[in-house]
Amino acid sequence: MIRPRTIGWIIAGLVLVGICLVFPRALAFVELAARELRYLWWLVLLLSFGVWLAFFFGKKKR
Repeated sequence: MIRPRTIGWIIAGLVLVGICLVFPRALAFVELAARELRYLWWLVLLLSFGVWLAFFFGKKKR
């Protein structure tokens, strides 16, 4: 049985692929971002740290 969370990830992936197919400029942006990722890895690290702080820093232990 597929969990609802997995279905959500699949739908999100399909939406992203659909956007890239409908809007070729979005695909060009994704390609450029993937190429420039090797130069901007610190930005991705900073963003992931911010997401981690937003979701896990304020949680109270049960």
